[in-house]
Amino acid sequence: MTTDPQTLWKRFQKYYKHFPSIGLSIDISRMHFDDVFLQGMEGRMQRAFQAMEELERGAIANPDENRMVGHYWLRNPALSPTESIRSEIESNIASIEAFASDVHSGKIQGVHGRFKHLLIIGIGGSALGPQFISDSLGSPADDEMTLHFFDNTDPDGFDKVLSTLETLPDGRLGQTLTLVISKSGGTKETRNGMIEAMAAYNRAGIDFSKHAVAITGNGSALEMAAVNDHWMSVFPMWDWVGGRTSVFSAVGLVPAALQGIDIRQLIRGAEACDLVTRERETISNPAASLALMWFHSGSGKGTKAMVVLPYKDRLILFSRFLQQLVMESLGKTLDLDGKPAYQGLSVFGNKGSTDQHAYIQQLRDGIDNFFVTFVGVSKDRATATVYVEDQWITSGDYLHGLMEGTKTALFENGRGSITIRIDEVSPFHVGVLISLYERAVGLYAQLINVNAYHQPGVEAGKSAANRVLESQRAAVDCLMRRAGHSMTIEDLAMECQMVDRAETLFAVCEHLAANGRMVKTPGEGIFDARYALPSGGESSL
Repeated sequence: MTTDPQTLWKRFQKYYKHFPSIGLSIDISRMHFDDVFLQGMEGRMQRAFQAMEELERGAIANPDENRMVGHYWLRNPALSPTESIRSEIESNIASIEAFASDVHSGKIQGVHGRFKHLLIIGIGGSALGPQFISDSLGSPADDEMTLHFFDNTDPDGFDKVLSTLETLPDGRLGQTLTLVISKSGGTKETRNGMIEAMAAYNRAGIDFSKHAVAITGNGSALEMAAVNDHWMSVFPMWDWVGGRTSVFSAVGLVPAALQGIDIRQLIRGAEACDLVTRERETISNPAASLALMWFHSGSGKGTKAMVVLPYKDRLILFSRFLQQLVMESLGKTLDLDGKPAYQGLSVFGNKGSTDQHAYIQQLRDGIDNFFVTFVGVSKDRATATVYVEDQWITSGDYLHGLMEGTKTALFENGRGSITIRIDEVSPFHVGVLISLYERAVGLYAQLINVNAYHQPGVEAGKSAANRVLESQRAAVDCLMRRAGHSMTIEDLAMECQMVDRAETLFAVCEHLAANGRMVKTPGEGIFDARYALPSGGESSL
């Protein structure tokens, strides 16, 4: 594509679109497409619009589970296909606001007084959405509560968080409300975090149930535990809302409301963006523009990665949030017709200008296997302007200059980019960003003919993890029967009748030995080492 300034200016004028109703603009002029491409995609695009309309009306969008996909109803309950769903959504928002108000006022308290901290236990969509909202919109000076997360099953990670909440003498744990988020109630990482949190409350002599709230599916194991143990409250997770699109359900709204964020504005931003992205004129629809650029850049196969570069510290977690939304939705082996597709769109990124010092060199001069999405924010700050150079240049001017300059430098070397800009980082505009990408993912999935609303690969990973734990149990049982006699990995594999899992048994025994739960006696070679249970022949699993 030409770099002639006048030609580029005309192209910019043609493909730069501003949407004042949502405070967002998008520029696709620096992507390497032409009008022939747009014309050739129009038929597909109109079919994608039609599919999205059917989805919003309640069509079965996830045939694997025979369920609807209704995250769009969460920001406009009037679109709900039934009166009962509409009523549930509206009453749930009101309940969330009432609960948050009671916590903030001190009507609902912990054993050591008013709740000042919120521990959120969840994983995937049950953590990434709340984390992104909290980090982008929170302010230590203004937040009603300080948020902490258990978003993994890492014991050291638990200890790191708890080291602040268990600190005496201010009794932080006694002023900490814990939110456990799991639709099924059976997610192991979340269950493990809950058990670790319970143990911490017990150590402090605090009744966990008096500090616990659940967000879960109807009839789940978590709901039954919360009801039976008289937890403070239970909020719903509906089966027609997937984890990665659950931000506007209780999953995202309860933490945000407790932190003190205006959830009504968050919802309004998403609803306003939904209106704009329902537009059937392709070039006037920012989500359609994104979907088309993704398709063009990767030839409809995702052959180029999307590098997301927000030039705002508050948006640093945006790329992490998008990784799940985009990659879990689009990374599929089969298409909707059951044919091999091997689709996907890799998402990477962090923030500018910090990280352009880390990898812009490769983006400009290295392998051309990506396109960049720049995310800019017009409003620099809420406080007084500080000039860092004469009386005209601010630190925000430098940040803006670095974004525009980097875009130019990449384009001059043939690298394509999209630029998105929002007016400011506010609840409304964060709602707009999330809605924009949810719609873009849905449209792109239709363009490439995949189901964006299931995740068989995630379940496969969980099944594989369970097999590792089965191997661990078998190894420990076998060594218990040996009453302290050590065994090599190959002997252990034979004894356990798991010759095909020798590598897994090696990894298990090495892990247990590193944590003092097995005794390892080195041999002549790495795989000649012998393993036994500690004295007494017992090991905790």
